[in-house]
Amino acid sequence: MTSRFPSSVYRTRLDRAAALAAEAGLDALLITPGPDLRYLLGSRAESFERLTCLVVPADGTPASVVVPRIELAALKDSAAADLGIELRDWVDGVNPHQAVAALLPGPARTAVTDAMPALHLVPLTEALGAMPVLATAVLRELRMTKDDAEIGALRTAGAAIDRVHARMGEFLAAGRTEAQVAADISAAILEEGHTEAAFVIVGSGPHGADPHHEVSERVIEEGDVVVIDIGGPVEPGYNSDSTRTYSIGEPSDSVAATVAVLERAQQAAVDAVRPGVTAETIDAAARDILVDAGYGDVFVHRTGHGIGLSVHEEPYIVAGNDIPLEVGMAFSIEPGVYFTGEWGARIEDIVIVTPEGCESVNTRPHGLTVLPVR
Repeated sequence: MTSRFPSSVYRTRLDRAAALAAEAGLDALLITPGPDLRYLLGSRAESFERLTCLVVPADGTPASVVVPRIELAALKDSAAADLGIELRDWVDGVNPHQAVAALLPGPARTAVTDAMPALHLVPLTEALGAMPVLATAVLRELRMTKDDAEIGALRTAGAAIDRVHARMGEFLAAGRTEAQVAADISAAILEEGHTEAAFVIVGSGPHGADPHHEVSERVIEEGDVVVIDIGGPVEPGYNSDSTRTYSIGEPSDSVAATVAVLERAQQAAVDAVRPGVTAETIDAAARDILVDAGYGDVFVHRTGHGIGLSVHEEPYIVAGNDIPLEVGMAFSIEPGVYFTGEWGARIEDIVIVTPEGCESVNTRPHGLTVLPVR
């Protein structure tokens, strides 16, 4: 895929962002580098001590970018030029925060991306004469619901990470360390179409009981249950995230039975997804099965998280989140069970809400995958 979507995609997003800002009673959105800027412009600019800031007026007047002259190149691959966005470059010695304030009516009601560093938020507040609010409530309305281009990218990412899981028999074996397995998986993530390996969890034996274990020098043993949670971005920046659980040799009856319950819980949550259902209902669909089976105390995290340009974003599939699901929302469904000092298991798919239910972008087998001892 290309490094960004067609410019028309970003025009639609900017127009919608301005309209939502107006509905929220704001004068402008102020967006510094990070996922929100990439969403609105396709820009990969990074945040440094010199301010780069996209100013999106709520009244529909054209957006502009205040950017250091020495970093203009960071915007050359974005949609800014195609959209006629004015680049207001500045040089050292000029106050860029005042330059942003000069673009706004005073006093202005502004909202800033939650990725804005305090290094810029504090002087912007001084220049504006008022503390901005967070733009999260506005931008999440845009980013939570994926458009067709984003859904295509998520499908590509899901298929790519499935191909890595399909190769696990090449990497995962008794006698190898978690770190050795992780190095091979990281290489495969790149080989299968990702631009980087954003994360690789190889939790073998007792390490599988730590949901956020990464890797160690522990030697994998025959009989281990191993949690493999992997993902990364594909162009233009959309992420995969998929977890499967493996057994080195035949598992014990109790392990097999427990993972079978977990598989049933994960499938129940997938089956519960449809427009209008709340996020917390999906969490409950998985959690109730595990609680009824006596595993409620060892399911220690939410059932899922949104995904897109960020690996973790809204909507969060967790108790207390009563947001209704909408067509186009994308999130993980990943219940797990964790027995401290012994073993753990997790099953994770990324799903996209459809008019009839949901589409999973991951299609690898969900149950415990038994790898032969070799």
